[in-house]
Amino acid sequence: MAEQTRIAFLVAHEGIEQVELTDPWQAVRDAGGTPQLLATVPDKVQAFHHLDPGDEFEVDLPVSDADPGVYDGLVIPGGTANADALRQSEDAVRFVKAFVDARKPVAAICHGPWALVEADVVRGKRLTSYPSLATDVRNAGGEWVDEEVVVSDAHGWTLVTSRKPDDLDAFDREALKAFGLQE
Repeated sequence: MAEQTRIAFLVAHEGIEQVELTDPWQAVRDAGGTPQLLATVPDKVQAFHHLDPGDEFEVDLPVSDADPGVYDGLVIPGGTANADALRQSEDAVRFVKAFVDARKPVAAICHGPWALVEADVVRGKRLTSYPSLATDVRNAGGEWVDEEVVVSDAHGWTLVTSRKPDDLDAFDREALKAFGLQE
């Protein structure tokens, strides 16, 4: 089953916190899943190490062309500029909303939950994020908590969230469980 498990990684054109993309990506691969990079632009995206430019990554498919139905899980990495651009992309927000409507698992870290707020899917969910998103999460009807990793199964779909890169071990572990790649 794992080799057929396809996980979408959704990012904007730049500002992705590199380790929040590469670490879960490698965890999915190591567990036998197939990660695919979806972006708001075709070609390449620019990651960052906080404010310093990191590597560029080839985009597998623009999110505007992606079918949520072919994926088993969704990862939304952080990075302030990445998350801000994602929530302004109608295609990205529509993809997130369709994923949640299909009751598929989503894992978002750091500023990544901004896309969930914009898609109006956090109401009644318990979650965490980078602390600066706490008010946005609460205003959107979510219960924000300051914890390393939070798994919420409310409303029939699983949401895994973490605060920052230091939480990646716990984030990866719980995301893999939610995606059915680990017990």
